[in-house]
Amino acid sequence: MTRTAPQHFSTRLLDWFDRHGRKNLPWQKDISPYRVWVSEIMLQQTQVSTVIPYFERFMARFPDVLSLADAPQDEVLALWTGLGYYARARNLHRAAQQVRDEHNGDFPCDLEALQQLPGIGRSTAGAIFSIACGGRAPILDGNVKRVLARHAAIDGWPGQKAVENQLWALSEQHTPEQRVADYTQAIMDLGASLCSRSRPQCSECPVSEDCQAYATGEQTRYPGKKPKKTIPVKQCQMLLIEHPDGGILLEKRPPSGIWGGLWSLPELATDTDPGDFLQQRLNESGDSTALTPLRHTFSHYHLDIQPIHIQLHRAPTLIMEDQQALWYNGGPQQLGLAAPVKKLLDSWIQRDLLTNPMAD
Repeated sequence: MTRTAPQHFSTRLLDWFDRHGRKNLPWQKDISPYRVWVSEIMLQQTQVSTVIPYFERFMARFPDVLSLADAPQDEVLALWTGLGYYARARNLHRAAQQVRDEHNGDFPCDLEALQQLPGIGRSTAGAIFSIACGGRAPILDGNVKRVLARHAAIDGWPGQKAVENQLWALSEQHTPEQRVADYTQAIMDLGASLCSRSRPQCSECPVSEDCQAYATGEQTRYPGKKPKKTIPVKQCQMLLIEHPDGGILLEKRPPSGIWGGLWSLPELATDTDPGDFLQQRLNESGDSTALTPLRHTFSHYHLDIQPIHIQLHRAPTLIMEDQQALWYNGGPQQLGLAAPVKKLLDSWIQRDLLTNPMAD
């Protein structure tokens, strides 16, 4: 008996999407290039369940690109606090200003123009163009890479250019001429659900019939893993300097680099005496208490933090002249805070930091 060739990849995927795809996510309502763009940036390296409340708060405050462009960066970073990878938020803000200044506030629906905006690469531009602009463009986010690498048994780590080029070619080949918006959402959904990293549900997958990884039982072999490197460990001290009248000293970090533009606790090398910092920065002294250390992990290194609480003996005067520093008391300030700094401040506000030091 002659075996019938399977339907085209996109046909099967769209049939599955019609029955099982996600269609009620917040960014799938009132679709616009702006809303799709914000969701795509938030979803980079972040799960859908985590992004939903952030997206909804962001849209409530910044319903359009002009409201985002005109907002102070501190407010943008404050609404991003907890999502991590803060360069995404800084680029989002810069891109909104570029749309305002170079496109008269109209978000572009052109692939080349989209990729000229800060933080928008080829895949993100393709998603915006196909979902919100009605155009045809392939995408290649992490979920799509996994689906395509398994289906065609593409060896190697997708971070390698030769492997990435093969995956782009497959993405272009499979992207249909019609219903591109649905197809784009469908292939992302497949990678986020049935074609998961560790427990793929191949028996329910719409494209498993000709999936080469499934045929050989080697699903978890693809895509190839990034070559392992030893993650270095760095150390620092973070000072919770408390004003006699209440409030903890925060300083704004430089605009680029780790936690760029965020408000943070004063950070010192482990071999620096906090007392020297107090004298040089505030011309004051105080009583110090070492708290339980904690570790914060970045993508490329661990940061071991030694928090030091310092109760000042008297109110300083020098800090009041510094526009890059403030006394934080947990009030309504709209501040972008690094995740470990927010944890330490929240604990301090609850007044349990000294009696119940934070664990890692």
